[in-house]
Amino acid sequence: VQLQASGGGLVQAGGSLRLSCAASGRTFSGYDMAWFRQAPGKEREFVAAIRSSGSTYYADSVKGRFTISRDNAKNTVYLQMNSLKPEDTAVYYCAADLRLIVSMIRLPSTYDYWGQGTLVTVSS
Repeated sequence: VQLQASGGGLVQAGGSLRLSCAASGRTFSGYDMAWFRQAPGKEREFVAAIRSSGSTYYADSVKGRFTISRDNAKNTVYLQMNSLKPEDTAVYYCAADLRLIVSMIRLPSTYDYWGQGTLVTVSS
């Protein structure tokens, strides 16, 4: 599967953005999907995931502010980001894998497929 992330940009603190990740292929509905982010000088970190079943998982730092969702008819996964903070500034990547192991869902090495990233900048 090939992934194309979009929707990043510059936003003021407290604002909102919605990221999209479009996937190629006819088996999108079978993939577990996730968003990660990487700030300058930092390691890539887990943000949110949604399984093919619809179960969702969030990093504590974004819980209550971000929402991950998917539209299998459009082969797209979304990340709605509200109440953005300067510390949310990063390049955001979408990732995909078949049959994620829940205990490993936060590990970048778990995922076989990655998009190219989209930059989110939150100004204070």
